Amino acid sequence: MLVLTTGDPTPNVLASHGPFSRMMEVAARGAYDGPVEAIDARRGLPDTPPESVFLVITGSSALIGDRDPWVVATEAFLRRTRDARVPTIGVCFGHQLLAQARGGEVIRNPLGREIGSVGVDLHLDGLNGAEPILGDRRTFLANATHLDTVGTLPDGAVSLARSPGDHNQIIRFDDRTYGLQFHPEIDDDVMRGYLDARRPILEAEGMDVDARKAAVQKAPGAVDVFRRLIGALAKAD
Repeated sequence: MLVLTTGDPTPNVLASHGPFSRMMEVAARGAYDGPVEAIDARRGLPDTPPESVFLVITGSSALIGDRDPWVVATEAFLRRTRDARVPTIGVCFGHQLLAQARGGEVIRNPLGREIGSVGVDLHLDGLNGAEPILGDRRTFLANATHLDTVGTLPDGAVSLARSPGDHNQIIRFDDRTYGLQFHPEIDDDVMRGYLDARRPILEAEGMDVDARKAAVQKAPGAVDVFRRLIGALAKAD
């Protein structure tokens, strides 16, 4: 598993749980227990897409709309991995990067900031109700934190799930590429850590942070979706 790092957890979470690459490794256990390599996209990327791996792209506090040079370079890299048919899962910012790289559009979420434990509903109309990788569930709980959203899907992409705060919680970009707007690697303890770290900003926006923290839950359904995708994509020929 190659983890393409695009950001870091909040300082308190980084101290207690390590970098995103470590959190992804923990979340993947049971579906994938092999070696994990991390490449920091902010410090440069290989010219040639990796071979015989599957790729996981992390979240970030960066904003795609700022068009930082490393973001633009990462989008170009992801077009190369698409052409090389590298199995890929993008998480949060990684999910958005995939959409933007393939011709979609990432915008500030008109529904506002989404942070905390949220209910996710699958809607499989675009696939005639069938997406075996996701299993039989139709709803599950996930932990999320983001400001932006995929506003326009790329050609050929299909939205598979929504929440009250985001219409595109899971996107199937193609048979080897999926995006998750939620964070399967964030458990209840980490989610509360994020709320603590963001408290001044959230309270300035009018949020009752203590109430939001009290509503945080574990999200095994989100982890299961992540593991199902890894199990399928790691075996892709």
